[in-house]
Amino acid sequence: MKPVFGIIPLLILAGCASTPSGPNVMVLPGTGKSFDQFRFDDQECRQYAHVQSGGNAPDQAGVDAGVKSAAVGAAVGAVAGAAIGRSGHAAVAGAGIGTAGGALAGTGAAAQSGRTVQGRYDMSFQQCMYAKGHQIPMAAGIHRGSSYRQAVPPPPPGTPPPPPPKG
Repeated sequence: MKPVFGIIPLLILAGCASTPSGPNVMVLPGTGKSFDQFRFDDQECRQYAHVQSGGNAPDQAGVDAGVKSAAVGAAVGAVAGAAIGRSGHAAVAGAGIGTAGGALAGTGAAAQSGRTVQGRYDMSFQQCMYAKGHQIPMAAGIHRGSSYRQAVPPPPPGTPPPPPPKG
């Protein structure tokens, strides 16, 4: 029975973890867009992103994954305890140990589930805001693609080619 009491602090700690229920990305008002239009579009795109991410808040997805892992751990532990010990006490001990293991595994599953939902939410939010004409800032030095190089403007028409490199 002592292993069961050991997981209570873990469950309380896991319950304190929180993921924002809004976007984790910056979007700026588009050129020529008023701040009131930006706020209106922001609310509309938050609703759109919520639907696109499955209607789940990242926190709820994390809690669901954590509870499922703890329940599976308890069931597996009870079966293993009963098979090994051939008594009711062994099954209870196995369930306690399985719940503890499931809770520990569940914290990782919960965090991953929350990140996945948040990522889907953020992508949908950015797509919506961009489609409405707002700006999505990119961090300097982060470029996607196979081999991005800073674009150099082409020379004016009729300019002779540059001389070959020396050496």
